Amino acid sequence: MNTNFLSPEHTDRQPAPLLELGALSGRESGDSVSKSKPNPPRLGRLLLLFLVIMAIMAIALVFGLVLRIRERHLVASDTRELVQPSVVVVNPAPAAAGAPLVLSGELKPVAEASIHARVNGYIRRWLVDLGAQVEAGQLLAELDTPDTDRELTQAKAQLVQVEAARDLATSTAKRWKEMLQARTVSAQEADEKSSDLDLKKATVEAARANVERLTEISRFARVTAPFAGVITVRQVEVGQLIAAGDSQELFRLAQSDKLRVFVRVPQNYARGTTVGQTAELTLPEQPGRKFEAKIIRTAGALDAATRTLLTELEVDNSKAEILAGSYAQVRLSDVRPVATITLPSNTLIFHGEGPQVMLVENGHLALRQIKIGRDFGSAVEVESGVVLTDEVVVNPSDSLTEGMAVRVGAAK
Repeated sequence: MNTNFLSPEHTDRQPAPLLELGALSGRESGDSVSKSKPNPPRLGRLLLLFLVIMAIMAIALVFGLVLRIRERHLVASDTRELVQPSVVVVNPAPAAAGAPLVLSGELKPVAEASIHARVNGYIRRWLVDLGAQVEAGQLLAELDTPDTDRELTQAKAQLVQVEAARDLATSTAKRWKEMLQARTVSAQEADEKSSDLDLKKATVEAARANVERLTEISRFARVTAPFAGVITVRQVEVGQLIAAGDSQELFRLAQSDKLRVFVRVPQNYARGTTVGQTAELTLPEQPGRKFEAKIIRTAGALDAATRTLLTELEVDNSKAEILAGSYAQVRLSDVRPVATITLPSNTLIFHGEGPQVMLVENGHLALRQIKIGRDFGSAVEVESGVVLTDEVVVNPSDSLTEGMAVRVGAAK
């Protein structure tokens, strides 16, 4: 009987490979099981990363859309602005208060007279010379007036003649009146004698008036001073022929204890010039001296040619420190100009209608007529047409027309 018996050695070797195969098969089955199961933490991280990326993309998309919309609005706004022209405007400014008004003036005597002859004659003698101080009524010269003297003598004789005729007519009229009462003469004849008496009386009055006239004229043979003053001109010599009414001046008399100063005040200062205001007067030959003057009267109206107000001031010259006829500077410290406004010169538009400016009113252009005063070069004085709140276009171009819509670029 063939019975195979395993030896103990053989029996010991068989289980080892089986155990190894079991172990190997166990490891392989374990690895496959471990590989088939997912890792939960890793999947969460991937999902979070995906969501973050999607959020960033959404934000970028929204931001890009916002930028595009904003750019479109800016382009549309710029386009609208470019369609309307842009202008630079300026507001009228009040005229700056300048220094006190200084004007040039001429000093004249408070009283001055040119003395002429009233009768025909010759200079017999003259008694005062140039620069002499005379009193009122003082004799300056004497004339020989032969023609006037003869006329006066003749007039007196005629007066005696007509007075005699009047006396005769008086007695005749008296007798005829008595005869009329006795009815020896007619009433007509008596009236004639009465009328002849009236005529003779009138003739006497005319002759007497002629005598008085010639007597008054003969008194002008004595040339006297009409007031106290200084002789500033003498143009007479002994034996010189003088004709009545001639333009020849014999003497010139000036009263210079007070002097008058005439100045012409500009129009914008005229309303501020009133009687009683004081002023300072300076002379070129006395630069360190100041004399006080006072406004005593004004013309009350502007000179149409110069648009100035003629103003008279008075200065005391009792010490004879100032010569009449001098040139002087008058400083009117109390006179202030009437408030005016100015505009830059580059805002003016000159057309046939006169000076104009272009204003911006409610976003549209408007032309305004103005009246110009003084010209200061870079600016001009505007007397009427604009106010301080107006917006005036600077350097207006020819392309700008009235009523055009504009935008204000900048205000100065």
